[in-house]
Amino acid sequence: MTIFVDMDDVLADTYGKHIELYNKEHQQELHINHITSGEMWQNVPEVHHDSIRKHALQPGFFRDLAPIKDSILVMEALYNKHEVYIATAATQFPNSLTEKSEWLDEHMPFITWQHRIMCGDKFILNGDLLIDDRTYNLEKFEGDTLLFNSPHNVEDTGYKRVATWEEIASLLL
Repeated sequence: MTIFVDMDDVLADTYGKHIELYNKEHQQELHINHITSGEMWQNVPEVHHDSIRKHALQPGFFRDLAPIKDSILVMEALYNKHEVYIATAATQFPNSLTEKSEWLDEHMPFITWQHRIMCGDKFILNGDLLIDDRTYNLEKFEGDTLLFNSPHNVEDTGYKRVATWEEIASLLL
């Protein structure tokens, strides 16, 4: 089975990084549990929206993301059983291409460079399964899909959802 896996908010915790930076910049105590729906910037006062949107432009933002719980262990098992590719939008922000490659080198060195698709739009992907947190990526994919839960997609329907990497392991291993 050919499986494509997104990085941001599927393998790497961008919400956690946004929250960390936001709390530091604005002396707040925002927690992921305070975000019930929408994008990160939609969950803070309007005066702070611009600062949140600039986080991904900061050097080190993508490089320093924490791995999502159990993602490394399950990804290695999937990689050993299936044809697994990382498929991530890595051209939108100036530093993300290099930083995402470095992140994978550190956290998932078993994913070789030949299995890393750093792209803009994911409509070009052709395989059996796409695991992503963005429905606009899933809707164009012709194979099966899994929508990884994230605050920004709680209102989205029509896709099979997974909330943890343990769930993915139970489905695919």
